[in-house]
Amino acid sequence: MTDTEQQNSKPDKTKVKKKKSGWRIARWFLVPFLLVLALAGGMVAGYVVLGKQDIGSVFEWSTWEHVYNLVFAP
Repeated sequence: MTDTEQQNSKPDKTKVKKKKSGWRIARWFLVPFLLVLALAGGMVAGYVVLGKQDIGSVFEWSTWEHVYNLVFAP
């Protein structure tokens, strides 16, 4: 046998694609959802419980703009 015949007689190793598990796919949606939920919960807890303000103004843009201006004022 020549070298080229030996190389050609070797079995080809094909890549076998694994199926993605349902949990792995669900993580792509579950993790960002939980992060947004934690952010909203933290905003409510900080503004309503610690700040003793009404819950109606938690999700108003002007409230958080005011907080931003207080924190990063020159």
